Amino acid sequence: MSNLITELQRRRTFGIVSHPDAGKTTLTEKLLLFGGAIQEAGAVKSNKIKKGATSDFMEIERQRGISVATSVMAFEYQGKHINILDTPGHQDFAEDTYRTLTAVDSAIVVVDVAKGVETQTEKLVSVCRMRQTPIIVFINKLDREGRDAFDLLDEIEGKLGLRLCPLSWPIGMGADFQGVYDLWSKSLLIYNQVSKQRVVEGLSFSDLSSPELVNRIGEPAAKALREELELVRGVYPEFDRDSYLSGQLQPVFFGSALNNFGVRELLNCFTEIAPSPQPKQAEERMVRPDEVKFSGFVFKIHANIDPNHRSRIAFVKVVSGTFERNTNYVHVREGKSLKFSSPMTFLASKREVVEKAYPGDIVGLPDTGLFRIGDSLTAGESLHFSGIPSFSPEHFRFINNADPLKSKQLAKGVDQLMDEGVAQLFTLVANGRKVIGTVGALQYEVIQYRLEHEYGAKCSYEPFPAYKALWIEGDLGSQLEEFQRMKARQLATDKFGRLVFLADSQFGLQLTQEKFSTLSFHEKSEF
Repeated sequence: MSNLITELQRRRTFGIVSHPDAGKTTLTEKLLLFGGAIQEAGAVKSNKIKKGATSDFMEIERQRGISVATSVMAFEYQGKHINILDTPGHQDFAEDTYRTLTAVDSAIVVVDVAKGVETQTEKLVSVCRMRQTPIIVFINKLDREGRDAFDLLDEIEGKLGLRLCPLSWPIGMGADFQGVYDLWSKSLLIYNQVSKQRVVEGLSFSDLSSPELVNRIGEPAAKALREELELVRGVYPEFDRDSYLSGQLQPVFFGSALNNFGVRELLNCFTEIAPSPQPKQAEERMVRPDEVKFSGFVFKIHANIDPNHRSRIAFVKVVSGTFERNTNYVHVREGKSLKFSSPMTFLASKREVVEKAYPGDIVGLPDTGLFRIGDSLTAGESLHFSGIPSFSPEHFRFINNADPLKSKQLAKGVDQLMDEGVAQLFTLVANGRKVIGTVGALQYEVIQYRLEHEYGAKCSYEPFPAYKALWIEGDLGSQLEEFQRMKARQLATDKFGRLVFLADSQFGLQLTQEKFSTLSFHEKSEF
């Protein structure tokens, strides 16, 4: 038991979220670099260097330069065991990110110093705030021209509803960028323009009135830094860990992930203040991480990590107790007892078999199609972890088989991709035709590409006129029967057999809701 507590306190599981191109994948790489988990960073966007980013290991991600699937990576740093979940920034894959945020205990939000707060960042931060997830903000790309630090912090507080507390402060920006003063460790980090690296020797500065500061950065910069820090102390609250852990206060760091600048300082502070694994609410009760019996839930399914072998991996977040290899656990939804001989942990696309995993850890279980997103795995207790919803898609298309000889492969491919949560499949009640709903149009390309390259099946699409998918709840009284009769052409079932109404317009939806007022129309599948 004491070993469980020790391991529990060593764990830090967090997600990195941002708008596309804010430098999230680069930051992930640099964190791995400091953790000694990788030897060199891949140039994420460069086509000259064929070595892609360590965390983007799906072929379509390499071609596009965007992270499509959430990657899971672990490394050791200063006695702590750190699990990073790098999430897709692209809005077309937002649903994967929402689900991933159910598996993290804290988050780092990356903001581009030039672009400030972007729409995708707003959505993701609102999901974190809904769950009161502790957040650290990392303002990136300081080596480029960007916004004034105070203006940017005002915008972040205003648009994201955060209460900020700067723990580092920039000295200049872009061409004038000289470095960062780290308020957390009271040290000065000097940026060396020539080598694109920073100088670290002997720069511990607890006294900013020291003449040495002027020697280092010059009189104008020293004066500006002193004045700005005085203002920071006057305007922003002091750091308080309890407020941070309860999601009421968000520390801010400045740096440049591409140039390794300010990343180690972020990591040092993070390992000190970030929460260890937290309790998780199940439908039945609150599950605490220090309980002896194992429990966990599937938050993601990734197919064909190795394109040469048809393999699916279910990612399980350990919530309580210790997960052990070759031990029987109950798959709650199926009521089956399962044993896993080769559970895996991940360092990007490298995998190794794990003997034991503790709360906060992410375990990859080889899956033959048994798991769905949201499934619980326990030592025997019937637990259902809540909070992994499907959202109403925004795009709808019929999917057609483009190769009659491969209908079996197509059906299997579509089935497995939907299990992964890439998109949602609706089967029309009237004629059995399949409609695929996605959050973004880019997902249709991903599905088409993966069906062809992983399952040998070809598909084509045609438009399906729908405005929203709504899950229907109602008693089997006359209204539901009448609704099913009158709206038969717009009704479908989702993958789990739940009734879904595919509204053709906002006006049509309003009329329907008024006419069938005893029925409930839900925009997400958990209600």
